[in-house]
Order: sequence, then structure tokens, then C-alpha cells
Amino acid sequence: MAQAAGGTSATYREVLGATGALLPALSFFGRLPVAVIQFGSVLLITRTSGSLATGGTVACALALGQVATGPVVGRLADRRGQRSVVLCCSLLNALAITCYTLGALAGLPTPLLVALGVLAGATVPGIGPLARARGVALVRRGGADERVVNTVLSLESTMDELSFVLGPALIGVAAFAGHPAYAFGAAALLVAGCGSAFALHPTATTVRPATAHAPREPRSRRPRMPREVRLVRLGLVLLGVLLGGCGAGITALTQKLGQEDQAGLVYAAMGVMSAVVGLSMAALPERFGLALRWRVATAAAALLSLLLIGTQSMPGLYVAVTVFGAVFAPNLITGFGLTERAVPRERLAEGMTSAASAFVGGQAVTLAVAGRLAESHGPAAAFTVGSVAAALAFGVALLVKAAPAAPGVTPVAATPSGSGRGV
Repeated sequence: MAQAAGGTSATYREVLGATGALLPALSFFGRLPVAVIQFGSVLLITRTSGSLATGGTVACALALGQVATGPVVGRLADRRGQRSVVLCCSLLNALAITCYTLGALAGLPTPLLVALGVLAGATVPGIGPLARARGVALVRRGGADERVVNTVLSLESTMDELSFVLGPALIGVAAFAGHPAYAFGAAALLVAGCGSAFALHPTATTVRPATAHAPREPRSRRPRMPREVRLVRLGLVLLGVLLGGCGAGITALTQKLGQEDQAGLVYAAMGVMSAVVGLSMAALPERFGLALRWRVATAAAALLSLLLIGTQSMPGLYVAVTVFGAVFAPNLITGFGLTERAVPRERLAEGMTSAASAFVGGQAVTLAVAGRLAESHGPAAAFTVGSVAAALAFGVALLVKAAPAAPGVTPVAATPSGSGRGV
């Protein structure tokens, strides 16, 4: 076991040697605002409008704005390069978050708040999935094997998990200090500062735009997304439904037990366990292939989510979500790993952002639907939605086969790269 731990540490050191220590820090703080505005929108709008229904509607609009434009941001990054796209989106997103917050404080009508929410979501720079694409390109450029690539994906998914633990915590601290709007102000500053720094980092030129090494081709001649990519995307939608159902169930159960102030702590317990297991994924042997991993992870999620349906107490809820959290990161990490393996190199950023958007979209819609279901039929109904989605995700996983690479695609390691490894 000590040997495995040493090998995992060495692999992480290899990843940080390729990316530099600064890049992961910038990408973490650059993606943190997404967690803040997604989790904080319900609280902010509910506080300013006095209506939980309005808060849910506006928060869903914000998430759907991100889903609609996420793949477009990725496609632009593939065609134009990450630097200009991320820099532009980061500054626009900071402005949009500011306008959204001021609109909420001013008590604007719901349709205007929905429009501002869509704008705040649509301008999200997609730093998480683009950091995955950049990290994979960096290690592949150095001739790294699949274990190192999987370690990049594990590290990125762990940072996602940690951001979605810290995001609600920041909202809670801001609400306790005076108003949730304080956290939105911090989010605007973070995305403007760290998002811009991520865009301007020397590694931004690692994933070269398609126009830099090939003439622009008509849309019909671009490399097509393989069947495996579309299947994995469907699986990620279902995993988003799973998390959305769990989130609605957790909120409803804590309210039912008169402990609604502990909902954030319950999310944190699930997120911390998921992050810990996510980091350990790098220790899995290569012979435990991605397709088999996803089948095991989705099956485990379907089985362990059943624990939530019968939970009736706060201690039981903490135990159930902690156990369930252990299987969530492996699902996301493997889903992104399968996407990276199959997507054409020329469309890597688009593939990663589309995968992230699929997950967020499933979660956003389910939060709205399952929330109403939980109000009518109790928390178990929302948890059941998640369990059914997990079972369907397992069915999708059975159809997925990991491919060494998309047909006719040039590996990243052979693609000319720009200057700079990291800081």
C-alpha cells in the first residue's frame, strides 16, 4: 500500500511538473465563482424577493444559460485558442454577475431577473473543462502515459468537488455576515482576476487553435464526435439528474426535520468524501480500464443512492451522503476520461465543455422538478428520481467502450505547441 501511495504521489508530482504550481491554483479560484452563483442564486433571490419559487426559477435560468453556451465557448477555444476566449468571457462574466446582483438588490421584476440570470450563466468562461483540456495537452506533450492523464482528470475533478464545498460555505458566511450579495461581489472579483490570470498564463498556448496549423474547414468537414462521446454525454446528463435529485431531497429532508441550516454542512460532507476518493483515483491500475470503471461506478451509485430513500434522521442523512459521496467523483472523473479518450483532438475543448454542460443541465432541470416533487410527496420522492437516473446511467455505461483515440485523429503529443510549461 505504501508503494502504491508513493507511486500516486510521484504521478501527481509529474502532473505539477508539467503544469506548474500556479496554474492549478488559478484554475481553482477561477472556477469557484461558478459554485458561488449556482448555489447562492436561490438564497440571494429568495432573500431579496421573498419567494422561494422565484429563487428556484432564476437559479434554473442561470444554470441553463451556462448549459446553452458552454459548448460554444469550448468550440471558440478550439478555433481561436483559450487565451482570448477565456479573457473575454471572464471580464464579461464579472460584469454580468455584478449586474445580476445589483438587479436582485434593486428588486427587479422576475422576467428581468431571469434575463440577468441567463446572462450571468451564459458568460461563464468554462475554466474547469478548459483546464482539463489544457492539463491533458501539457502532459501528453511530454509523452505521458494514460495513468498520468487520468491523474490530471482526478486532480481537476477534485478541484471541482472542493469548489462546490467552498462555494456554499462562502454563501453561508456572507449570509451570516449580513447578506448573500457579499459573496456575489467576491465572485465577480475572483472571475475577473483569476479568470484573466488563467487566460494570460503561458500554458494558454499549449492547446493550439485549429486555425494555427490547418486551413479553416467547412463545418461539414470538421471531425465528427464519435458515438462514444454522445453516449458518455447522455450518461453525464443522468449523473446530473442524480445529483439534482439528491440536492432537492437533502434540502427537503433538512427542512422537514427543522434543520434547514445544516443543508450546507450535509453537502460539504458529501463533497469532502468525494474529493478524497477523487484524489485516490490516480492509484488505480491501468488494467482497470475506463469502460469497466464507469460500469462499476454507476452501479455503485445506483445501489448506494438507495440508502438516501429510507433516511429519516439527520445522523442517518450524514452517514448516507458520506457513503454515497465516495462513488460520485469516480463517476465524473471516468466520464471526463472517456470523453478525453474518444473526442477528436481538434475539438478537445468543445468536448470537455459539452460534457460539463451536460452534467450541469441535468442537475439544473432536476433541482427545479424534484424540488416541487419533494414538496408534494416528501424527500424520498426526490431521492428516488436520483436513484432511477443512476440505474439508467448504469445502462448507458454498459453500452460504452473505451477507445484508444478517435479515428483519424492526431495525438496531442504530436501537435505543435506554444511556449511555456508553467510557473
